[in-house]
Amino acid sequence: MQQLRDSLECRQISIYFVTVVVAAIIAILVAPATTVLEGAVNPALAFMLFVTFLQVPIAELKRSFGNARFLGALLVTNFVLIPLLAALLLMFGPDEPLVRLGVLLVLLTPCIDYVVTFSHLGRADARALLAATPVLLIIQMLLLPAYLTVFLGESATGLVQMGPFVHAFVWLIAVPLLLAAVVQLWASRKVAGAKTAAVLGVLPVPATALVLFVVIAAVVPQLGPALDVVLRVAPLYLAFAVLAPMVGWIAARAFRLETPLARSVAFSAATRNSLVVLPLALSVPGAIPVLPAVIVTQTLIELLAELIYVRVMPKLRARQA
Repeated sequence: MQQLRDSLECRQISIYFVTVVVAAIIAILVAPATTVLEGAVNPALAFMLFVTFLQVPIAELKRSFGNARFLGALLVTNFVLIPLLAALLLMFGPDEPLVRLGVLLVLLTPCIDYVVTFSHLGRADARALLAATPVLLIIQMLLLPAYLTVFLGESATGLVQMGPFVHAFVWLIAVPLLLAAVVQLWASRKVAGAKTAAVLGVLPVPATALVLFVVIAAVVPQLGPALDVVLRVAPLYLAFAVLAPMVGWIAARAFRLETPLARSVAFSAATRNSLVVLPLALSVPGAIPVLPAVIVTQTLIELLAELIYVRVMPKLRARQA
């Protein structure tokens, strides 16, 4: 199992890109039939987050709170500095409330899944970042409604509803995290539990690929009618891809983090939670096709940017604490 897991992790970038390409081709060839996959997004996400959380030992999660400087840098970067950067970029974006909502949904939420993969390839401290993922996910779900209200003002009233956020918190955070804890406890006491945990430990990469496939296949047929919106938001995402890792790196330097941890903060700043916020976007009245197009455009640009990050980040050196 460990050998298979290592093999998948070594090849996961290739797996993700092949998955995206295949999903896009299938979506184009059989559109709009693949839009029925929208109903599979939430279950696929819940399973992906479950196997992701399963990789975080409860003891490791407790230790993540002990590294106050790293956690502080991570939280300040993602929930203070990045929102400020998003506000700045939004000044140059379209004025339509629905488009602005989509941009904010994706830029205000730090990634908690494949960012661990890319940070590992970029010689960051992926384990510390993995341990912090439940914290990042919980905080972003709690803060996102408030941020949207601040940024969108009165226009947020008709677009943002608490129901989807509560639903996401329960089914995408609480339930997967609880199940992961139960499986870990079972694995520590029973041989069958240990074997089950070992099998599930192989699945994070396939589960992430499954989510990418479902999302791309469901959304690509909707990109055509929203092509004009895609072209208008793409420059914002390109600017974010350049500026966000710099913001994270500067914040990490200010917190005097060691080099691997500083790289982790930079990766976290640059990588967004587009897969998780897509169900929230789809719950907004009149979301299709604009919101899915706005969010998936960021995903595609980000995946290309990650190829640059994994080559540039290992060259960065921080002043040691």
